[in-house]
Amino acid sequence: METFDLIKQRHSVRSYKSYPVEQEKIDKILEAARLAPTAANRQAFKIMVIHTAGKEEELKKIYNRDWFVKAPVIIGIFSIPDKAWVRSDGKNYGDIDAAIVMDHIILAATDLGLGTCWIGAFNPIAVKEVLKPEPGLEPIAFTPIGYAETHEFKKIRKNMDELVIMK
Repeated sequence: METFDLIKQRHSVRSYKSYPVEQEKIDKILEAARLAPTAANRQAFKIMVIHTAGKEEELKKIYNRDWFVKAPVIIGIFSIPDKAWVRSDGKNYGDIDAAIVMDHIILAATDLGLGTCWIGAFNPIAVKEVLKPEPGLEPIAFTPIGYAETHEFKKIRKNMDELVIMK
């Protein structure tokens, strides 16, 4: 798919079929994440791949929506703040790098015919209790990944003049 077509096609999916996602597609998505740019190429992130089957009730503690756990896979992106590049004014780029990685994940998934939905409104305490990430990992975002139920979508965005400052 052409890049701009891919960007236009990507949208938040909140209804998934229960079909499994092929490991080959998961591998391609993870490779896209690995290739994402990060500040000073530190790659201060970890990706958690979670298969939802049999874990639905536990995973709903993280984000309490049925469609979140209906997708066969959830991917979480975690920052490693202690290993991330820090700008001279003290700004830690770990969360920014993780967001870039997640963007690569959702675009790669879209290109492979899969649906995603960027989740930032998760319960960080439940993430630690349910997923037990190693110390030093900060959860940044999650996305279910699966085949979308067929539905129409309309991408609503602000006009360019509301978003761009020309100098």
